[in-house]
Amino acid sequence: MLDAAENQTTADGRQIGPVVMDLKNITLRFGGVEAIKNISFDIREGEIRAIIGPNGAGKSSMLNVISGFYVPQEGEVWFKGYRRGPMRPYQVARLGIARTFQNIALFDGMSVLDNIMTGRLNKMKAGFLSQALWWGRAEAEEIANRAQVEKIIDFLEIQNIRKTPVGRLPYGLKKRVELARALAAEPQILLLDEPMAGMNVEEKEDMSRFILDVNDEFGTTTVLIEHDMGVVMDLSDRVVVMDYGRKIGDGTPDEVRNNQEVIDAYLGVAHD
Repeated sequence: MLDAAENQTTADGRQIGPVVMDLKNITLRFGGVEAIKNISFDIREGEIRAIIGPNGAGKSSMLNVISGFYVPQEGEVWFKGYRRGPMRPYQVARLGIARTFQNIALFDGMSVLDNIMTGRLNKMKAGFLSQALWWGRAEAEEIANRAQVEKIIDFLEIQNIRKTPVGRLPYGLKKRVELARALAAEPQILLLDEPMAGMNVEEKEDMSRFILDVNDEFGTTTVLIEHDMGVVMDLSDRVVVMDYGRKIGDGTPDEVRNNQEVIDAYLGVAHD
């Protein structure tokens, strides 16, 4: 078995690093319902790690455990060698974890630029008075943060809508703006909850390209939930498969694709 501290080589020859997050025997309950049942897996630095499964499998609940929004009743979450306890959202952000949401969570009345700037809030250290007066450290921080946001805007090719109110944008572009806001936080782990949901073929191709570019350009560890199996198999280095809160598969896309239990869960057929 490969040691957690060792690097791995992916099927396409890319190097992914040691384990950055280790989820051990995670069980999550809502009342008497077990959304997650004793699941363990790890996430390696620099990889694209997919979580898939039929509707109701517990994928979003698992993403919420990874993000720190849910605290499991049983099991442990280890991040960079330390056991992670309950945290507030700002503490999660400071750890370097950012996410997008299944239902877009942007400020419709604000411009694209201002929405992305909200992703820099944890990078702003100036006091209230200097921010109110836009003076000294606050002015320098604002200029530096805007410069960083402009780089992200260029990277995601949304220069022409930078001053457009988000509420006027089509769905696919809103998804791209949400990705931009998450990237503005300079995350070590980027969590994407169904980034392709509701998109047409062209929009999916664009988003897939940007996810790969983020991984290649910044080395960002990415965890995504996605229902489009073509996208998952093309993008992912490793895949975790859930069904009714259980883990039924974990491995490379090829290993998962040929796993009979995974096939049965998706096709709803029995195997003799």
